[in-house]
Amino acid sequence: MTLSPKISIIGGGLAGCEAAWQAAGRGVAVTLYEMKPHHYSPAHQSPDLAELVCSNSFRGESLENAVGLLKNELRCLGSLFMAAADETRVPAGGAVAVDRDLFARVITEKIEQHPLITVVREEVTKLPSGIVIIATGPLTSDLLAEELRPLVGDNLYFYDAIAPIVTADSIDLSRIFRASRYGKGEGADYLNCPLEQEEYERFVAELIAADKVAPRDFEKAIHFEGCMPVEELAGRGVETLRFGPMKPVGLTDPRTGREAHAVVQLRQENRQATLYNLVGFQTKMTYPEQRRIFRMLPGLEQAEFARLGSLHRNTFINAPTLLEPSQQVKGEPRLLFAGQITGVEGYVESAASGFLAGINAARLALTEPLLLPPPTTALGALVAHITSTESRHFQPMNVNYGLFPPLPGRVKKKERRAQLAQRAQADLQGWWGESRGDVR
Repeated sequence: MTLSPKISIIGGGLAGCEAAWQAAGRGVAVTLYEMKPHHYSPAHQSPDLAELVCSNSFRGESLENAVGLLKNELRCLGSLFMAAADETRVPAGGAVAVDRDLFARVITEKIEQHPLITVVREEVTKLPSGIVIIATGPLTSDLLAEELRPLVGDNLYFYDAIAPIVTADSIDLSRIFRASRYGKGEGADYLNCPLEQEEYERFVAELIAADKVAPRDFEKAIHFEGCMPVEELAGRGVETLRFGPMKPVGLTDPRTGREAHAVVQLRQENRQATLYNLVGFQTKMTYPEQRRIFRMLPGLEQAEFARLGSLHRNTFINAPTLLEPSQQVKGEPRLLFAGQITGVEGYVESAASGFLAGINAARLALTEPLLLPPPTTALGALVAHITSTESRHFQPMNVNYGLFPPLPGRVKKKERRAQLAQRAQADLQGWWGESRGDVR
């Protein structure tokens, strides 16, 4: 006997898919709405669910970084996102990176094959009845945005930029060297384009002078700091890129035995190693300028671009004003928001938000008490940020240890992150074990 859907989820991105998987895993039928392939946002191009729009990297694995801790928590909690990431992983030194097409395909197949999940390929312009999770991401369609406007008021926004991808067979391997920073990973996971001082300064000057894609007249160009266009960084000072995406530290050129003045890294994009992306080189330069300027880099003189960089607008709600810690809308408990539209930033954070929304929507449908993760965990700290930050100053943010409650007593700075991670792992075990049994 087929159950009637008890939860509707709008949006088949990372948050929507994770929410659907978690709700269905708790025995609640789900209808997942995805407008592709009938309608695409400006940044999407694949019909698959869980499409990765920007980078193929989920950032660092180490518990030294809060995103590494968050990934660890999601693995322990049975996240679909992390299972697919581990299944489709490609070499990336100390980071978790995936074959983006295979990653999306794995999640699409798992979602479509789940007996309690029905995928409906159509654009939603009116909110369904019953329990609804809105996980439309930062590129919510105009029609749905109008439907939501009475509920959320004016959306806030910023701009994200996307980095270009080049084909491997167009890279001149004689001009570059293979290495990972400080030898992490397999020791040769990245291709590195070394620049001497004169080459670097000429490159920076061209970035600053390049023609850029301008926002429309009524839009103010607001950028998210963690996804700043490379030319914007270059404009902050000639040395800025050498301390950012072009830092040479930890990368010794085996041909010279020394570090170059600056380095551009290329990260493997797929398992076949036929594509590489320019790490940290998000850009809003026009297409002709991208081809001209990026071909100034050693080894990329004949580069063929599988994808050029682009700029797209992200919208997000004023979550501290609108959401409960459960991610329910204040005054409308049947409605929940999840993912980047809530103001979490990053792939991992979006999936984590979807995880919590999916669990709580299922528990709401089953009339069970809702769950709130301890604020000492990465998941809990992230939720606390989007629901308790001063609303006048609310901006999207990646998970970081600055969001965590302080440790008691005095702790040496070099030991602080390790102790925060230890506390988080212990508190996660206690919370999850109490709520549904032993952590997996």
